[in-house]
Amino acid sequence: MAISKRTTIFLFLIGMIFLGISSVYAQTPTEYLQNGNDSLKAGDFNQAVYEYTKAIDINPNLAKAFDNRGVAFAKQGYLAPAISDFTMAIAIDPKDSEAYNNRGHAYAVQGDLTQAIRDYSKAIKINPVYLKAYNNRAQVFYSQKEFDKAWADVFKVERLGGAIDHDFYQELKKASKPIIHNKTFIN
Repeated sequence: MAISKRTTIFLFLIGMIFLGISSVYAQTPTEYLQNGNDSLKAGDFNQAVYEYTKAIDINPNLAKAFDNRGVAFAKQGYLAPAISDFTMAIAIDPKDSEAYNNRGHAYAVQGDLTQAIRDYSKAIKINPVYLKAYNNRAQVFYSQKEFDKAWADVFKVERLGGAIDHDFYQELKKASKPIIHNKTFIN
């Protein structure tokens, strides 16, 4: 059965219209990443995971999508997939201090304080002014009763112009005697 030239042109135009419409609705990995970020901020963690997964499906080398999906998993209490995602983000971008900090937090919540300290320390090594990592590491040191190390991180945060959580500061102060600021605390 022969298709007329007119029918061929008609089918071609219909196909082009269909392809044009579908490409209008196709999203880029960056758009999925942004949608995930918006969902994460709104507290819709399931939607955030969905959006980050779509971004990863399109671009499996998008470290930020893995890192942020890990945050969404962690917020829901799913620590194993969170740690897996943070590890993947680090594998893609070994200089991602935020992924190390986030993985450290997940390990701390899981009770693996040694690994948490390793990750916080790596985040600090990559970004020596990363106040959140110093704060987090100080809290882990405090929980291990390593007060000198906790104070060293507290003082480092203060020297960098950051703030320490008031309640944590008071707890640390009660549990130990503050170390006098001196030149031995260059971290």
